[in-house]
Amino acid sequence: MKNLWTKLAYFGLVLLFVPKKAYAMHIMEGYLPIAWAIFWFALCLPFLIVGLRSIKRTVKDNPESKMLLALAGAFSFVLSALKIPSVTGSCSHPTGAGLGSVLFGPFAMSILGSIVLLFQSLLLAHGGLTTLGANIFSMAIVGPLIAYGVYKSCMKLSFSFSIAVFLAAMLGDLGTYVMTSIQLALAFPSEVGGFFASFTKFSGIFALTQIPLAISEGLLTVIVMNFLRKYNVQELLQLRVLKSKES
Repeated sequence: MKNLWTKLAYFGLVLLFVPKKAYAMHIMEGYLPIAWAIFWFALCLPFLIVGLRSIKRTVKDNPESKMLLALAGAFSFVLSALKIPSVTGSCSHPTGAGLGSVLFGPFAMSILGSIVLLFQSLLLAHGGLTTLGANIFSMAIVGPLIAYGVYKSCMKLSFSFSIAVFLAAMLGDLGTYVMTSIQLALAFPSEVGGFFASFTKFSGIFALTQIPLAISEGLLTVIVMNFLRKYNVQELLQLRVLKSKES
């Protein structure tokens, strides 16, 4: 656990201090009309309030889970800072939200994801402050809700632990980008075809690169979760990620 945390911290520092031109999928600063920017901020507030209560309750009931909370946040920060070229000069990247969603639930991940997005907007020029609400809603709220729902559904259907984690992380990643495409299509409907034509355009821009990225994120999340399952099983049991018979 200590070695994994050290590697993630080192990787994060490298990303911070190596300069590079940023073309992240986060909606960039000033891109959304002010009305839509305010709308997404307002829509995030109830989720963030519940998320704060969720984290407070988790830390109170399981004080030893603080390290896992930090790990989930670092995992999301590092993965969502990795970018590969997409078409039209943009880039696609993983979200890293699946791990925290499985460990702590979607509402706690809304807080972790918000912190990640705030730091990225300030330090890495990913997204921006005016578009922070929209980016939080897609990556820190919708993605985690999908990931958590998929994980719980798969476990109820007696899927293996690894498959459940893989599908949760992969579909949570894809759900984030679908939501971002919806946000952009709502703000900028096409003159011909309206919302649906615009949604097709925005979602198609990232489809070729995002699908393999989502699969890669799913596989990496499985590796990390199986590591935790091997060395931190007691914490997973306390967080109800695992049942005793699954450990």
